[in-house]
Amino acid sequence: MHHPHHSHHPYHSRPVRLAACAAALFLAAACATDDGKEAPATDRADSVRAPKPDAVFDYQLGGPYQPGDAVQAVSRDRSAEPAKGLYNVCYVNAFQTQPGDAITWWKKKHPDLLLKDDDGSLVVDDDWDEPLLDISTPGKRGRLMNVVGPWIDGCAELGYDAVEPDNLDSYERSDDLLTPEHAAAFAELLADRAHDRGLAIAQKNTTDLLPERGRIGFDFAVVEECAAYEECGDFADAYDDKVFAVEYTRQDYRGACAAWGARLSITLRDRDVSPEGTKGYVFAQC
Repeated sequence: MHHPHHSHHPYHSRPVRLAACAAALFLAAACATDDGKEAPATDRADSVRAPKPDAVFDYQLGGPYQPGDAVQAVSRDRSAEPAKGLYNVCYVNAFQTQPGDAITWWKKKHPDLLLKDDDGSLVVDDDWDEPLLDISTPGKRGRLMNVVGPWIDGCAELGYDAVEPDNLDSYERSDDLLTPEHAAAFAELLADRAHDRGLAIAQKNTTDLLPERGRIGFDFAVVEECAAYEECGDFADAYDDKVFAVEYTRQDYRGACAAWGARLSITLRDRDVSPEGTKGYVFAQC
């Protein structure tokens, strides 16, 4: 299970200039951002804030709506504004394209950054009709950061607290063209960019990469169906209970609440993560 379909488009980013960024402790160092403006470099420990364990969480990827009074944290698509006064997680599809018009944009602007098989055909996540991005070489990962990096910057500019880069596990759908090592290397670039912008970063699913979490720089986790796949304990132990767990069936949700409700934030949502007031909307929290 990944994310719902979104309608926003990638935008063409300015080439990233390599800026030497000295972030000394308590020093007002500055580094050039992509558009040449000066942005203060902050000490990471002061600027990055991970969520509290067991915070009531609403997963609003299908469209933003007013959170309930009990809700303390939300995740929203990067095209949406954060929710006032809450802990806000910004969703970015970092390892695959969005469906629809976004595919056309990638084909036109960055055809060589789309993963292709030996026949030259796009490798596609068929569940969501999303071509995979080619993270297989340092050069391609660097060029992908020219596109995805500014999305992370945009999350910070809107006032989000954290980012969740989705489809970390795209290598599992890559016909063996990508490896967990490729994913970890790209995730490390994403984490560095997030931290440089004062954002925490979530590991999204994928127990395979839990041993690499420290090297990559993940601060907490957003996991789908950890009860269904019996993975909640692995994430809870790895992230000291700083885990937002989302289940999509009442049976799995009840099981998660019974086993992990005292430690983890567990949310029931419909698979389309529909906005409140629309058909199919489901939300519960224990």
